[in-house]
Amino acid sequence: MTHLYKAIFIVAALGLSACTNPGALNGGNGMGNGGAGMGQGTGTASDPHSAAYFQQTVGDRVLFAVDTSTLTPEGRATLMGQAKWLMDNPEFAAIIEGHADEQGTRAYNLALGARRANAVSEFLISQGVAGSRLRTVTYGKERPIAVCSEESCYAQNRRAVTVISAGAGA
Repeated sequence: MTHLYKAIFIVAALGLSACTNPGALNGGNGMGNGGAGMGQGTGTASDPHSAAYFQQTVGDRVLFAVDTSTLTPEGRATLMGQAKWLMDNPEFAAIIEGHADEQGTRAYNLALGARRANAVSEFLISQGVAGSRLRTVTYGKERPIAVCSEESCYAQNRRAVTVISAGAGA
């Protein structure tokens, strides 16, 4: 393979990987705000078997306190709803995204985001969701939903978002 083909292949791969964030296409607002967004077949919020219902009614995210990956009582309640929804809709799989606020180093926040995503994944598994349907990813502080250097923004960015996609379930 020539260097030109290798370069084309690398550029194409990078371009495709950049397309894995549907939330980036809507400017970070609305559906998928703060997460990668929903997968295929989002449906409507009035359909209890739709991804839109999951995001808007069940809730697709949990928030964390500073420097922790410990689930809050509110977070656990949201995750119990997510677990029930995932059990009722086995055709969906989920990617759990771990995020952090802008405080701290990049490496620290990537590790913290990973711990947050893992905490959510472990909780969902403990509620009966098959681990084979869940994946985790960390974005650290790279994908904030609120951009400012105030606690109100930091609090929104310390989160784990459960992004579901159809067709990849059990």
